[in-house]
Amino acid sequence: MKKANKYHFTVEGETENWYLKWLQAKINEAPDATFKVSLDCPIQKNPLKQAKKMKILRRTEIYHISDYESDEAIHVREFKETMDNMKKAKGLGKQITYKFGYTNLTFDLWIILHKSDCNGSITHRKHYIRHINRAYNENFENMDDYKHERNFKRILNKLSLDDVIDAINRSKAIMQRNKDNGYTLQQYKGYEYYRENPSLAIWEVIEKILQECDLI
Repeated sequence: MKKANKYHFTVEGETENWYLKWLQAKINEAPDATFKVSLDCPIQKNPLKQAKKMKILRRTEIYHISDYESDEAIHVREFKETMDNMKKAKGLGKQITYKFGYTNLTFDLWIILHKSDCNGSITHRKHYIRHINRAYNENFENMDDYKHERNFKRILNKLSLDDVIDAINRSKAIMQRNKDNGYTLQQYKGYEYYRENPSLAIWEVIEKILQECDLI
């Protein structure tokens, strides 16, 4: 029997939860994986609320998956409030360290990168639908249509762990390009992010999980 490694997340929506449960299943059925995984991923927009509920007996990392939805004041404020709450969670005395798996603009960028490059900046999150339809050979009318549970899980069924590795590599290329272009890596409460899109950090924890299972 393979031992199971447990990873803790908080996510802000259903698609993120469905994706992580799909990833858990794919890893656990992979014959080459040296470990099974348990991905704990409750839907909780406020990381501090989740941290307060957890009974932690040892040092624990939690990855919060969050969107930088736009440069509008309300979205920037919500994004910073998320980082404020991650910082507060560290101060609870529970040995919790929150890490930030952000996507700019949204988690849908990460899904696209499994099948296709997505290097150009977009002005609104609704415009991802064109990239999703092209990448997955679909014809969704809008983002709500794509995010319907049946439709989103059909998208997931088109993916493999090789596609996850491709998404990691495409994400690394995006972040290297941002660095090469001289974009400023923003610093706030100990967390880093780019204001420019595309940019993302979710790939870091996914890469860590696959590495620790000897799948990459």
